[in-house]
Amino acid sequence: MRLDLSRFSRRRVAAVAVGVVAVAGVAVLPVLPAFAATGCSVTYTATNWTESPGVGGFTANITIKNTGDALTAWTLKFTLPSGQSLTQGWSATWTASGTAVTGTNLSYNGALATGASTGVGFNGRWSGSFSSPTAFTLNGVACNGSTPPTTGTATPPPGTTQPPVTTQPPVTTQPPVTTAPPCTTNCPAHVDNPYAGAKGYVNPQWKAHATAETGGSRVANTSTAIWLDRIAAIAGANGAMGLRAHLDAALTQVTGGVPVVIEFVVYDLPDRDCSALASNGELTVANNGIARYKTEFIDPIAAIQADPKYASLRIVNVVEDDSLPNLVTNLSLPVCAEANSSGAYVGGIQYALNKLHAISNVYNYLDIGHHAWLCWDSNFGPAITLLTNTVRGTTAGLASVDGFISNTANYSSLTEPFFTINTSVGGTSVRQSKWIDFNQYVDELSFTQAFRTGLVAAGFPSTLGMLIDTSRNGWGGSARPTAASTSTVVDTFINASRIDRRIHAGNWCNQSGAGLGERPRATPATGIDAYVWIKPPGESDGSSTLIANSDGKGFDRMCDPTYTGNSLNGNNLTGALANSPLSGAWFSAQFQQLMTNAFPAL
Repeated sequence: MRLDLSRFSRRRVAAVAVGVVAVAGVAVLPVLPAFAATGCSVTYTATNWTESPGVGGFTANITIKNTGDALTAWTLKFTLPSGQSLTQGWSATWTASGTAVTGTNLSYNGALATGASTGVGFNGRWSGSFSSPTAFTLNGVACNGSTPPTTGTATPPPGTTQPPVTTQPPVTTQPPVTTAPPCTTNCPAHVDNPYAGAKGYVNPQWKAHATAETGGSRVANTSTAIWLDRIAAIAGANGAMGLRAHLDAALTQVTGGVPVVIEFVVYDLPDRDCSALASNGELTVANNGIARYKTEFIDPIAAIQADPKYASLRIVNVVEDDSLPNLVTNLSLPVCAEANSSGAYVGGIQYALNKLHAISNVYNYLDIGHHAWLCWDSNFGPAITLLTNTVRGTTAGLASVDGFISNTANYSSLTEPFFTINTSVGGTSVRQSKWIDFNQYVDELSFTQAFRTGLVAAGFPSTLGMLIDTSRNGWGGSARPTAASTSTVVDTFINASRIDRRIHAGNWCNQSGAGLGERPRATPATGIDAYVWIKPPGESDGSSTLIANSDGKGFDRMCDPTYTGNSLNGNNLTGALANSPLSGAWFSAQFQQLMTNAFPAL
């Protein structure tokens, strides 16, 4: 039996509030009906570091806002200060001639409606002293109210007098941003378990959602992960925080010398979630996705996480959940087969591990699906082999990961207290029940510990740590069984005794009856580094009906409560909640249900 368990995606985008430079000056031109009116504002955010006296690098994040008529394509131009150069960028096609820089849109972000924004960025080098550019043009028109350039502007019709140009006073720029020098003494050690002796980062935006819900303050200070699920999530846009903004916020939560653990899901492989639709990504193998994944996604993430400013944080990356498990069970699907034959998944993950492992305060965990996906004999061993070979192929070999994670964004119960895989009912093994279906494990903890044993046997160190996502697997409330069934019929016994109340273990989208699980904590069981909330409770898994969007989010019928299923869930109803929004969007009804059915109870 094969289970296709795909995920969700969340939008995490924001501008970093460091080193913003704006240029003002207004030019008024008559509206010419033959041309679209272009208007724009640009926010330029730069963070730099010093590598030796007078020499260093920097990361620039740029938010482009269209304040004129709708655009179908755009070209951004600006000049870097003397001594600066562009090395590589993302979310645009970048070219440079000396200090003159040009960025043109990519296929997915060229259309900008009036009032719409998009985020782009690049890395660069500087020498002498650091400052930021002060003038930008979009499609030849100056942004931030500056006087439009003389070239490329429209000429008024004969007899039309252009009004005088009124300029605003010069804007005083902010001083150069300075960051801590690279850590050379008393640097935080790379510890075996990043969660031990640390506290979790509280995402202020998730906290705000939770606090706004009736009763939500009871869990609002719980640590949840941030999903970097598209290129734009790195720089940030549309009012949500980006990578650097979260890291800056995490620094403010360090108190009393206690380290802070901040968790990111690195999630944008080409042909992502190859076996489902709700969280398909923006990159494809067929459209240069592998190269873009490396240069536009992983490289800037690594550059930001490597900033010495964040050396005191413990940064945990959950790298590309759902990917490698799909190569074990779903190669019959064309997209999964292409992801395998092209090397997109294996090569992409190896590239990510090489970049991220090189940062001493970064901890990487790979996904192992969950107990109802990889736990048949035909899946368990091949999964260990694929994961081991993938990690062994990195520069640092098996040392490039700190552990593995199960149940990412899923609902599998942590433990089943009323039966084990060895239980018999009326002389029949519970493995023969429809629910267990000859699986070797009945819950997430036993599976994760066994998988860890298999990985250690394959060559990983005995200190290998595991994580379990317990954000939505509590299954409390009035439907939770309180004792084992007395039935002697195996299916009746299992269905009346099991904690996991899903219709079928292959159901994964916005499950009805689910509840918050164990709260995040370190070293809760043998071989387990921590219970974690990687899927932020209240964020939808996918929409219950088709919703048009520009974020690459498809409609998966497994999120439709009326869908009668397919072979992957035994042709059962999906058990999904109705009226759900796009994946990653806030879903109040789900959050309220999760609190009501929390176990341990709130």
